[in-house]
Amino acid sequence: MRHGKKFNHLGRTASHRKAMLSNMASSLILHKRINTTVAKAKALRKYVEPLITKAKTDTTHSRRIAFSYLQDKVSVQELFGPIAEKISSRPGGYTRIIKTGIRLGDNAEMCMMELVDFNELLLQDSDAAKAKTRRSRRGGKKGGESVEAAAVEEAVVVEEPVAEAAVAEEVIEEAAAESTQEEPSNEASDDTEEKEKSE
Repeated sequence: MRHGKKFNHLGRTASHRKAMLSNMASSLILHKRINTTVAKAKALRKYVEPLITKAKTDTTHSRRIAFSYLQDKVSVQELFGPIAEKISSRPGGYTRIIKTGIRLGDNAEMCMMELVDFNELLLQDSDAAKAKTRRSRRGGKKGGESVEAAAVEEAVVVEEPVAEAAVAEEVIEEAAAESTQEEPSNEASDDTEEKEKSE
């Protein structure tokens, strides 16, 4: 029984598996994208991602370690050149596995494995998604706009009570003026009534 054994031998001897992963890693580094089975891609991810991390420190020792895994000078140059520049700010997760269906001959699950930073279409989509502003639950916006929006909202909130208070004062003054105008007319009518009664 193989309970708890996570290592996938891929149906090969150790030397065959090592040679296959080395060739696949070189192909991935040179072409930035390969088509393979999902099982091989998952094994390759564990094999190639530590090498890409090594490429962040461009020393002779790192290059020799990478060459011991890849056995190809051109792919080592590519790894420590353009790839190292692009992935310098990414803290891991350099590869992406996209499933593409099944293979007709043996029904194996196929996929496309690619380096994340070299897919220009998805990078453009992610930039566009970042450019879109989302509103939070509080009603403000993300980023620098939230400060401006909050300032505008505060200004509006401050102006509204002042305007309402001014309108309320005007209404009170008008009501007071009307009442003062009405009171003399009431008094005058009372005076006329009293005069009539006295006569």
